[in-house]
Amino acid sequence: MALEQSLRMVLAPPHPAARPFLIGGGAVALLGLVLPLLGLVLLGNWLFWLGAAFVAFCLYFFRDPERVPPDRPGMVLAPADGHVTSVIMAAPPVELGLGDAPRWRVAIFLSVLDVHVNRMPVDGTVTRVAYHHGKFLSANLDKASEENERNALAIALPDGRDLAVVQIAGLVARRILCDAKAGDSVQAGERFGIIRFGSRTDVYLPHGVLPLAREGQTMIGGETVIAELGT
Repeated sequence: MALEQSLRMVLAPPHPAARPFLIGGGAVALLGLVLPLLGLVLLGNWLFWLGAAFVAFCLYFFRDPERVPPDRPGMVLAPADGHVTSVIMAAPPVELGLGDAPRWRVAIFLSVLDVHVNRMPVDGTVTRVAYHHGKFLSANLDKASEENERNALAIALPDGRDLAVVQIAGLVARRILCDAKAGDSVQAGERFGIIRFGSRTDVYLPHGVLPLAREGQTMIGGETVIAELGT
């Protein structure tokens, strides 16, 4: 059963963001098949294997497995796969307008081998989406939260409290995609974007909510519980 689940994750269909990369890699591989017919055998073989390897990498990187959120209300779920690099008190990004009072922040680093599809951590309504241009420092550095290119979302909970989730570009990642818009009603575990290639996702919990996640813990986006909202 464990092997079956592992294969299902590795062989999961790719996220739509993979399309241009798959088309490009496939075109290179196809050219590699055509060139030997024109007498360019060595170049053709080289291009074919290069294109095929790139397609295989993209299929793996952009894989988008199904996830099953816990059937329990009041949970804050991990917004991404990866491992927790820090759990500290910090103010949310200024562009969200959530104030400068520190709250618990759980930072999740995604290596190039992790699933990069981002998922909503809670049920609620997106009140603001703000993009901030910045640097491309290694995403596992704590200062990446303040200095790196990022896309931040503010989410209002049904009880009036708020939470922030931030997609952060890394040293290799140069593109953040977000499908969520202000006014969207969202559910915990649903997809809302992707970051390519290697990145970080931070969650700023509502004031007074304590994190259950610990530094070094492995996260499964849309499934791992990082906090309980309580009442």
